Amino acid sequence: MRIAITSNGPGEFSGWVRPLVTALYRLAPQTEVTLVFVPDDYATGREPVVARRLFPNATIVTPREYVRFALGRSLDRLPKRVDAVQYLGGDLLHAARVRARLGGAAYAYKFARKSDAKAVTRAFALDAQNATAFAALGITRERIDVVGNLAIDGALGEAAGLFTQKDDASPPSPQADQGASRTILFMPGTRKNEVANMVPLFLAAALRLRKLRPELRAVFAISPFTDEDELQRALAHGGHRNAWGARGRVVGEGATLALQAEDGSDVFPVIRETMRHAPFARMAVTLPGTKCIELAALGVPTIVCVPLNAPEVVVINGPLQYLDRIPAVGMALKRAIVVGVDKRFAFTAQPNIDTGEMLMPEMRGALYPGDIARRIVAYDDDDVARTHDAARLRALYVEHVGAAERMAHALLEGTGSLA
Repeated sequence: MRIAITSNGPGEFSGWVRPLVTALYRLAPQTEVTLVFVPDDYATGREPVVARRLFPNATIVTPREYVRFALGRSLDRLPKRVDAVQYLGGDLLHAARVRARLGGAAYAYKFARKSDAKAVTRAFALDAQNATAFAALGITRERIDVVGNLAIDGALGEAAGLFTQKDDASPPSPQADQGASRTILFMPGTRKNEVANMVPLFLAAALRLRKLRPELRAVFAISPFTDEDELQRALAHGGHRNAWGARGRVVGEGATLALQAEDGSDVFPVIRETMRHAPFARMAVTLPGTKCIELAALGVPTIVCVPLNAPEVVVINGPLQYLDRIPAVGMALKRAIVVGVDKRFAFTAQPNIDTGEMLMPEMRGALYPGDIARRIVAYDDDDVARTHDAARLRALYVEHVGAAERMAHALLEGTGSLA
């Protein structure tokens, strides 16, 4: 089978593309995969680099190359035609454009456009609710498969070392690291504004935490989509002035990478493959997003931070993202809209939304290092709450396990490629 997959940012690639492509190669090693990364405000720019390392046999198309291709230019290394075009992130119009150029059957996942309903050969849904949403667009029920959330397989696969990169540190284990169970895993995000602001904020929180609870071991989970230069710039700048982040530097290299406070007094280890380490951590501290679902699948107690110290730097969907560029009034308007939208939702972490319960404690509004450190201490002290939350989170998405295998089977059978 020849398949083209469109994707955009780190969450979609890690949570959706990685498990599906891995399953396709496992079931049908001869599969020819073309990964098309499309322009997107949520992307880091390093997605093609990471994809090439993980899938060296796949054809990788960068966003810049895609734009030229979408405008009618040819790319010699691309196949003339494909059997299927699978949407796995980005604006849906890009998947439609790839199909217009390469042909093949159209496959949707989670999202589809009403205008494409008749063209969709099969729509893969996360759950029954998602299947109903597809049907409302005009996609007939016989063309809808409920396969589950691919991100669950992404998390379990990474935890098992399925996507291990050579330069990542070995995962901690109770046998190899007696302090692993006291680890607080700080996860500052992958988008440029998140790295620029959350790394200094979490560094400051880790410094406060070390004073409050020196026995707790703070570790920074830095995405493979973030390079050392970006980390250095973030730490040198110290983040947004409204967040009171800490300045510092990156020390070491490869598997020994660490973040050091500006005065040189404190050093915090860096790990790359977060889900390999997360099961051994006492808790994680993260932002909303795909990582919340992945941490839930592994049963990791998690505190979710939604800082609104500087709402104007938050990345949002659509043209409102650029509102702050309007002279004089744009920044104030964007601030008001972001704060207003946040107030409309009772929860921001997907596991909390799915259950209607605060299984992942959320901190929202103007957050400061001391606030975060004290909340970690309080959760650390509450063994009953952490144990309850971990058990509920671990059970929450069990039925989604195997989504990648189910989806890969359907794609291969649909194109007559499954032996």
